Amino acid sequence: MRVEVKIPGGVESYCIDERGDKRVASEGLWLETFLCGVLRAYSYADDGSGDTIKRIIGVRRFDPITSTEVEHKFLDAAERLFFKGWQLGSDPEIQVPNLVSNHLTAGLLNYIHTTGRYTSGQNLFEKLRTRDTEISSLLARVLMSGDEEVKAVTVLRDAIEDLPMDYSLLDCQAKFLQSKGNLDWALPLAQRAVIAAPSEFSTWAKLAEIYVGLEQWDLALLTLNSCPMFTYQDKDAPRMPEPLRVLLPLLSDTQLDEIDESQGYDTELVAPSLRKMSAAGYKGTFLKAYSLLTDITAKIGWDQLLRIRSQVFVMEEEYRSEKQTTTQPPTSRTASTIGLRGTPSPVPNGKESSADEEDEVEDRQDGFNDAETASSAPKAVKEATGETNGDSKGKDDSIERPEHTVASEEVKSGNEVPDPSHSNYTHFQHKRLCERWLDNLFMVLYEDLRIYTIWRTEMARANADSSNQNSSPNPNNQAPNTPNLNNAIGSNNNVNQGTLPKSAEEWEILGELAERLHHFPEAVEAYQNCLRVRFSPKAMKAVIKMWEGEKKNELVLQGIIKLIAWQYRWYSEFSPALLRTIRKLIEDEGAVKVRSIVQATNFPQPVLDLTHHYVQLCSTFRSSGSDG
Repeated sequence: MRVEVKIPGGVESYCIDERGDKRVASEGLWLETFLCGVLRAYSYADDGSGDTIKRIIGVRRFDPITSTEVEHKFLDAAERLFFKGWQLGSDPEIQVPNLVSNHLTAGLLNYIHTTGRYTSGQNLFEKLRTRDTEISSLLARVLMSGDEEVKAVTVLRDAIEDLPMDYSLLDCQAKFLQSKGNLDWALPLAQRAVIAAPSEFSTWAKLAEIYVGLEQWDLALLTLNSCPMFTYQDKDAPRMPEPLRVLLPLLSDTQLDEIDESQGYDTELVAPSLRKMSAAGYKGTFLKAYSLLTDITAKIGWDQLLRIRSQVFVMEEEYRSEKQTTTQPPTSRTASTIGLRGTPSPVPNGKESSADEEDEVEDRQDGFNDAETASSAPKAVKEATGETNGDSKGKDDSIERPEHTVASEEVKSGNEVPDPSHSNYTHFQHKRLCERWLDNLFMVLYEDLRIYTIWRTEMARANADSSNQNSSPNPNNQAPNTPNLNNAIGSNNNVNQGTLPKSAEEWEILGELAERLHHFPEAVEAYQNCLRVRFSPKAMKAVIKMWEGEKKNELVLQGIIKLIAWQYRWYSEFSPALLRTIRKLIEDEGAVKVRSIVQATNFPQPVLDLTHHYVQLCSTFRSSGSDG
C-alpha cells in the first residue's frame, strides 16, 4: 500500500502488486492492511530484553489496540480473513504453514494471552470451528489459558474422534498431559503426532521432550537425531548499515540517571573467548535442538551424555574397524554372504572397483541404512520407541557376524560396566549414524561447558578470597522497611569486584551462557553483577523473572518501571511482555494496590505515568483484578 501526500495537491492511495504495477486500493486490500498492521505491531514488539529495539533504533512502536472498539474491528477482520492466514507464512520452526500454524494464528494467540481477553478468543474460535474441525486445537489452547481445562479436554476429545491423525490436536493433547506430569499418557500421543506430521520439527521436538521427562536418554538422543532441521528465515526487517554515531533526542519523560549512564556497548571490553561462542547465534530449530541437548546435559552430566552417545551412535573407532572388516573380499559368494550387511555389491560389466570407490560406496550404503530421514516416520518412531523388527533380528542371528565388532565400553576411555538395558546398541549394525548438525552441537556444547567451568572456578576462588578478607560481621547489616531495588540486586552477590574484575558486557554474556546451560541461579548471579556495573534490559528482565518466582511483587514493579522508561527512551511505547507481567500482578494484588506501589516509589513522576498507562490498559480491557 502506498499513500502519497502532495503539497499543494492532495492525498492519493494506491496498491503496488508483485510486478510493480499500480492497482486500485479496494476495501478488501485495506482490510488486509489493517490486519497485517496489528500482527506486525505484536510480532515486531520488543519482549523486554531490548534485542528488537537494538536491531533497528529510532523506530516508534506503539500499541495498535487501545480500546474494545478497535479490538472488535481486529477480531472481525481476523474472522473474515482467517482461511487466508496460511498465505502470511509461519514461524521458522514450522516447515509448511497450514490453517492453524501461521502468523495470523500466532498473532491472535499472542494478543489473547497478552490482554487476557480469553472470552473474546473463545467466541472467535467457536464460530470458526463450525467451518473446520481442525480449529479445535486453537480453541482448546485458549480454554486452557483461561482456566477452563475440563471444557478444553472435551473439545479435544470430540475433535480427535473426527480427525484422529491431526497432528495439531495430538500435539495439544500431549502438551496438556505433559504439563500435568502424565508423561506415560503423553508418549503415545506424541508418537502418533510424529507419524501424522513426519516433516514437522515441532512433533519430533515434543517427542524428545517427553523422553527427557521419562529419563529415557538414549531414545531422546535418537529422536533428536531424527528431527528435520530448517534454515532459519529471519523476519523481513531491513538491514541497516552500522552508524558511525547515534544522536537521537532524549525524551524528558525518561530522565533516569541509571539509564542515562548506560549508553553504549563496547565489544572491545569482552574477552575473545566470550565473543566466539557459536551457541549465542542459534535461532529457530537449531536453538530448540540445542536447548534439548543442554537440558539433558544439565540432568545427567557431560560424562553420562558421552556414554549414552557412544551406545546409540556409531563412533569413529567402530566405523574404522567395521570398514577394515568389510573391505576384505569374501572367500565365496553365497546367498548368506551376499545378504551380509556391508558386503560389497558386484560391479557392473565385471569391472573391479578401486579401494577409494569401494569406500565411497560403503559410506553411501551406511548413510542410507543408518541415518534415518524425517520422511520415513513409522520406521523412525519404531526405532525411537525402542521397538525392533524380530524377523530381521532373526536373520542376523542366522548368518555369520563380522569378525571385529567393537563394543561401546571398549570405545570409552574408562572401564565402566555397560548398561544391560542398552545391549541392543552394543553392535555396530544396531547403531545409527549421528547427523552432522547434531555432532556439531556436541562440539559447541563442549565449548560452552569449558568456558562455564572456567568462570565458575574463578568465582569460587574469588568468593573464597572475599570471605577470608571479610570474615568480620557487618555492623550495618539492617534490612530496610521498604524493599530497595539496588539492595535486592546485590543481596545474593558475594563477589568482590576488585578480585574478579569483568565488564558489564562480559557479565551479560556469562549470564546468557549459564541460562543456555539451564543453570538459572548462576545466570541470575551474573546478571546481577552486570546491573551493578551498568543498566542492561536483558539482565533486568532475567532478574525480574526470578523475583516473579519468589513473589517479590514490589521489586518486580520497580524493575518494570525501569524497563518501561528504557524502552520509551528508544521510542518504544508498547511491549506485550511487560503488559502481560503487569496484568498478572494486577490479578494477584489488584489494580489499586499496584497503583499504590508504583506511586510510592522514588522515581520521577513522568516515569511513573508511563507505568500507569499500562495499568490503565488492563482496566480498559477489564482484566481480572482491575476493579479493585
